[in-house]
Amino acid sequence: MSKVWLVTGANSGFGRSITEAAVAAGDVVVATARRPDTLGDLVAAHPDQIEALALDVTDAAGIEATVRDVVERHGRIDVLVNNAGRSHVGAFEETTDTELRDLFDVHVFGPATLVRAVLPHMRERRSGAIVQLSSMGGQLSFAGFAAYSGTKFALEGMSEALADEVRPYGIKVLIVEPGSFRTGLFGNVSASAELDAYAETVGATRRMVASGDGTQPGDPAKAAAAILTALDAEQTPLRLPLGDDAVDAVVSHLDGVRAEIAAWEKVTRATTFDA
Repeated sequence: MSKVWLVTGANSGFGRSITEAAVAAGDVVVATARRPDTLGDLVAAHPDQIEALALDVTDAAGIEATVRDVVERHGRIDVLVNNAGRSHVGAFEETTDTELRDLFDVHVFGPATLVRAVLPHMRERRSGAIVQLSSMGGQLSFAGFAAYSGTKFALEGMSEALADEVRPYGIKVLIVEPGSFRTGLFGNVSASAELDAYAETVGATRRMVASGDGTQPGDPAKAAAAILTALDAEQTPLRLPLGDDAVDAVVSHLDGVRAEIAAWEKVTRATTFDA
């Protein structure tokens, strides 16, 4: 039996590649984007399997209406892919409240609203999968990505708890942590006003983002195939880092955390009341 997918940000990058991979597997995809006309070629190529809908993930009422409509017409949503997103570059001090809140709306509150909307239907059927597109920046961060990583850390923390909560209902949660992939992410970047104080640290990140679009080593189609493989596995992992850079960076970060804990273990353990 074919699955019904709901994919946000399906017009480009991972969203488009996941849509194509799901269709190749014989499934049906409700592909959403703020401008659904950008999905016209995919709909024309697969009119019986792909439906394009307009959806802004910051529009809570629109999310509720879309999920209700999809369930009424298709009977279910088997896989939700929270993919819509963008990047932001700026030092912590440079980033304004408005910039930070706008990014959280897209990367945290939008996905949260979508998850809440689909869960009652998945719980009733006791099956389903939720794919959260995070980043290796959801495990670690560096100068210039405070806001971006802040949203991804939040998404991952919420998703880890979610996985525990919905496991008894047969629902899978998969957090995807890509490294540098050739998507449109670096072409959709907002940036904070620059302070000279951070020219040396954040400046390098700004230059990397400005020059990196189109040269990233990761293939989104291969990433989509890995995601489908993970979802089909009997034991789907909670986290799936993708790409050499992501795997190396996450492992190195975890090694560093372990080493730092070991170095300070005597101090950190000596914090209980004396017997």
